[in-house]
Amino acid sequence: MNTRVFAVASISLLLALITFNDLVGDWGRLEGGWSNLVIFFNESLWPPNWSVLEAQSYPVCEESVGLFCSVAWIGMVETIKIAFVSTAFGFIIALPLAAFAANNLSPKWVSFPARVILSAMRSLPSIIWAILFVIIFDIGTLAGIFAMTFYTVGYLGKLQFESIEGIRNAPLEASRAMGMTRAEITYLVAIPESANNLLSHLMFMFEYNVRHGTVIGLVGAGGIGLYLNTYLKMLQYDKVVALLIIVFIVVVLIDMLSMIIRSKFTEEGDVQRPSWSTILLPAKMASSHHHGNFVHQEDGSEE
Repeated sequence: MNTRVFAVASISLLLALITFNDLVGDWGRLEGGWSNLVIFFNESLWPPNWSVLEAQSYPVCEESVGLFCSVAWIGMVETIKIAFVSTAFGFIIALPLAAFAANNLSPKWVSFPARVILSAMRSLPSIIWAILFVIIFDIGTLAGIFAMTFYTVGYLGKLQFESIEGIRNAPLEASRAMGMTRAEITYLVAIPESANNLLSHLMFMFEYNVRHGTVIGLVGAGGIGLYLNTYLKMLQYDKVVALLIIVFIVVVLIDMLSMIIRSKFTEEGDVQRPSWSTILLPAKMASSHHHGNFVHQEDGSEE
């Protein structure tokens, strides 16, 4: 089995390298690329211009803290609001569609059209949806909300129905034997069984939408991307870098929040978490050390 996997991986890598060489064509184009990047980085990108954290000169700031009137704060808060609303709306719409699309809950004549709908909604990137809704609603946050909601439904719906299809058959068969309806099986059995994965997907989608707020704003759909687009047009790349660093920090904080929330819903009773001893010590020593700690914790809990 390992030989077969290695052979498939080697062939795939070889094909990828051949295709890459065909796409590049003239390798001479890479000459001087690194030096150009270094010059651009030193002259235009670094250091970041942190004036994006200062209060704007217009309109007049009425807040006691100037940060709350800054481009970074206003753009980031607007991006988070758009991501939150679109993720919430997308989750509410996607969950029923995911239940219809799951083969273990719905017949083929129901699941297939539901999957086609989800595929259609995620086939267009969020920036294309944003362009379409900017045409409909004009520039602003409403276009961004609709664009992200549509893409969220398609993307999140696929993750959800795959999670639902991955649950064990025993609870589903037991609920059918009890005479439960399809709706009762979905909301009382299937969703609770896959709740941890659904929550993980929800938090990931929120983080994804916050990151993509930097993209949809480039076409006028609101958020911090609107300011990024302005600075790009004015060739103020040092301010662009500053805003991107802020987006990175916010995404990391959201990811940490996601880990904390998911930990509250994870069953930890029989799960042995890895420790530094399992990494730094030899296998036998690590195993005995970990077992000793586990027994000690059990004794302490019994007391």
